[in-house]
Amino acid sequence: MSEYTPTVTGTGAKATVQRFGGYLAGMVMPNIGAFIAWGLITALFIEKGWTPVGQIGGWGENADGEPWTGLVGPMITYLLPLLIGFTGGRMVHGNRGGVVGAIATVGVIVGTGSPMFLGAMAMGPLAAWIIKKIDEAVQHRTKAGFEMLVDNFTAGIVGAGMAIAGLLAIGPVVDTIMGWAESAVGFLVDNSLLPLASLIIEPGKVLFLNNAINHGVLTPLGAAESTEAGKSILFMLETNPGPGLGILLAFMFFGPRMLRPSTPAAIVIHFFGGIHEIYFPYILMKPQLIAAAILGGASGILTNIITGSGLVASPAPGSIFAYMAMTPRGGHLAVLLGIAVAAIVSFVVAALLLGLGRKEPQEDEEGDDALAEARAEVAERKAASKAGTTTTATARNEATAHNEAVTGDASPA
Repeated sequence: MSEYTPTVTGTGAKATVQRFGGYLAGMVMPNIGAFIAWGLITALFIEKGWTPVGQIGGWGENADGEPWTGLVGPMITYLLPLLIGFTGGRMVHGNRGGVVGAIATVGVIVGTGSPMFLGAMAMGPLAAWIIKKIDEAVQHRTKAGFEMLVDNFTAGIVGAGMAIAGLLAIGPVVDTIMGWAESAVGFLVDNSLLPLASLIIEPGKVLFLNNAINHGVLTPLGAAESTEAGKSILFMLETNPGPGLGILLAFMFFGPRMLRPSTPAAIVIHFFGGIHEIYFPYILMKPQLIAAAILGGASGILTNIITGSGLVASPAPGSIFAYMAMTPRGGHLAVLLGIAVAAIVSFVVAALLLGLGRKEPQEDEEGDDALAEARAEVAERKAASKAGTTTTATARNEATAHNEAVTGDASPA
């Protein structure tokens, strides 16, 4: 098992969805650097970029009248899906599974006309699982001295077969599904209903299902739209730091008095570091604040629709610095406005839900313990949904240590 393989247990619907989200995260998160590299190249060198260069951005024609290939198209079409396919295969069967997964991913890339992230997420693990089962069946029967020959030929045969299957069958199916998803998103955008996505996204973030939503659906669709239009609003739906910022500010001014000193550090980590998980304990401690997150996210999306703002690539993590780096030329004011509106709305709603600080003394005394418990719960949920092998007990210990460091009960490690 890979270090990125999730350790979710249970058979309920929640565990199944979290397991799915964890596997998606395990395939995408190790390759975030490649996504950022592609985003920077896109922001700088496309025709509408900061320093447009056709030879790099892939627009215009060369001296012979032929179109430039550039870096933007090949990276989004080949490099990123191949990295995801390799990582997904490696999660299942080590580097051997990664190689076969990458070979199989080429088939779905060639067989479709859109960035094949979902196809890579399916083909990489599937091809690796097949070669894993074949290895289990033949390796103990292989005579000494023939191991390398058998291993290479089985990997080559499975990789070739899965690549052909991806080209002829799986790729077109995934492309059709992506077309349906794109049509659904287009319907929401055309009818100004996209803010309703916050009803799913914001609760999903607190439950650590954001990776399944963002990396599984929004990023592939946004990448396809960005390649054509130079930007996409879909990159901003889940990553907007505004709702979390507003909730933390409300806690700083109107939350239980014993918890207020912990919020400035959380604001810095969330807004500048892009670690949104830092505000999840505050919502878990006061579940009614999910309404503030939903309304803040919806208002930010509506503002982005009105201003026509978008990003050239997914800002990972959702830091204000990443947002600015992925903003196309001339779009910073509109992007900042969407963040500001989301923060203001979530702040006002959260302040009202917190009763503007009018709390009972007993609640203030118990607030610190409640935050510690909420942080422990976040650690458990993250351990159950993110990629990794952290056990629930270890996650709880990490949350306790983090809480002691923040509250001053113990020195940070």
